[in-house]
Amino acid sequence: MRTRDGYAMSTDPADLDLDRVHQWLSVESYWATGRAREVTERAFAGSRVWSVLHDGEHVAVTRVVTDGATFAWVCDVFVAEEHRGRGLGQWMVAEAVADLRAEGVQRFLLGTRDAHEVYARVGFEPLAGPQRFMEIDDRPTRAAILAAVGAAG
Repeated sequence: MRTRDGYAMSTDPADLDLDRVHQWLSVESYWATGRAREVTERAFAGSRVWSVLHDGEHVAVTRVVTDGATFAWVCDVFVAEEHRGRGLGQWMVAEAVADLRAEGVQRFLLGTRDAHEVYARVGFEPLAGPQRFMEIDDRPTRAAILAAVGAAG
């Protein structure tokens, strides 16, 4: 485990408190509100996970979808409210990027409504060619997410 300022970071799936993570995402996040427990379970089972613990309690999580060779999508970055402002999100994402770079991954993508500065410190920048990207987005919450993005700037 990696440690910093009384926090411990783990990539061991046994350290993932899926009950807590599902609560965070389905109730407290803007991007996964209403996500079904079964969907959270499948998403985390098919991803790489970085968890942050404090006194044995799960306080933050980052999920990465990757092929482990060419591409990684950083998603579901969440820090419990009482632990925000301590750089935990940036720490998790930086460690995830470093770990995957060590495996040869060279391209990373993430989406955020309001944490651009946090991720810029890790090296992320706006898409150089957004016109090349296309999507299919069937999420029932898509309109609310896009409205929140528009409201945030």
